Amino acid sequence: MALGEALAAHLATGVTTLCQCWAVTRADGEGYGFTDHDLDLSFDGMTFRADTGMTARALAQSTGLSVDNTEALGVLSDAAIREEDIRAGRFDGAAVTCWLVNWAAPDQRVVQFRGTLGEIRRSGGMFQAELRGIAEALNQPQGRVYQAGCTAMLGDGACGFDLSTPGYFTEVAVEVVEDGQALEFAALNGFEDRWFERGRLSVLDGAAKGLSAAIKSDRLSATGRRVELWQALRAVLAPGDRVRLEAGCDKRAETCRLKFSNFLNFRGFPHIPGEDWLMSTPLRVGVKDGGSLFS
Repeated sequence: MALGEALAAHLATGVTTLCQCWAVTRADGEGYGFTDHDLDLSFDGMTFRADTGMTARALAQSTGLSVDNTEALGVLSDAAIREEDIRAGRFDGAAVTCWLVNWAAPDQRVVQFRGTLGEIRRSGGMFQAELRGIAEALNQPQGRVYQAGCTAMLGDGACGFDLSTPGYFTEVAVEVVEDGQALEFAALNGFEDRWFERGRLSVLDGAAKGLSAAIKSDRLSATGRRVELWQALRAVLAPGDRVRLEAGCDKRAETCRLKFSNFLNFRGFPHIPGEDWLMSTPLRVGVKDGGSLFS
């Protein structure tokens, strides 16, 4: 870490007024500030609260590209981090920045850690969260996958399809909810059967606002429409809550061409040979296409 001249001079005195501050920003943009000082601090437009019981273990930092991991500990507080938000997954992958700060002059500070929240565990009214360094992303597989199906996600940069196009989404109030996983609508007949299958459901209001889930099945019947999710939302979805349903894609070239008119951005290889050759056996008679070139 690069120290500023003022902070370096303060450290050189041997008598310091230092503390740590953390900023946690969730994927939905909600931000939280914490400090282990006994008074609140403010900088960069954020207030870092001292009454949250938030602390962190010693930062394990190293040179090179190794992942710097540590842990954050804290008390579950209704005014700060709520257990229901952790249970709903709202803090999964949240961005974390940690500063070493001179609390007597907060403009004297240096960033010690940048990363994301990993696994979060809850017990006894407290939480324990793994902090993952920015090099963690380098541990993920990279490169192009050659397969018949499309490798892009519907609506992402590679796909390029605009999911706000009329006819490919709808916003509607939930009428019936079963086990938090099956939803029923009586008057949602303006879309073909299975139109939203493999699509995405996003909650627009209510206790589960901001959460989303993948759609497993979408069926029309004489009584209405039934949409089932692969997994139940980790917050209560109640009748009357509004949701957004987005069209689904099964990754086939035909679907990309006919349903979305987006074949120019198809990211699969529809003519790649399949795996049937694994089951083939040599023949003594008949046409031997693909035989040895040296016979």
